[in-house]
Amino acid sequence: MAASEKARAKTEQALGKATQAAGRVTGNEKLTAKGRAAQAAGKARETKESLMDADPR
Repeated sequence: MAASEKARAKTEQALGKATQAAGRVTGNEKLTAKGRAAQAAGKARETKESLMDADPR
């Protein structure tokens, strides 16, 4: 996994977690959902990069 992509994935997950927490604290369901979506996108990016690293081609 390229270091920049790994950092991007982790940053996206962290921002998503913070956004989700802010949404929960304020009672804003839309913000909570945006946070969950950002976390999922970060996890998907991380998984994609891991699979690319594992590809023996």
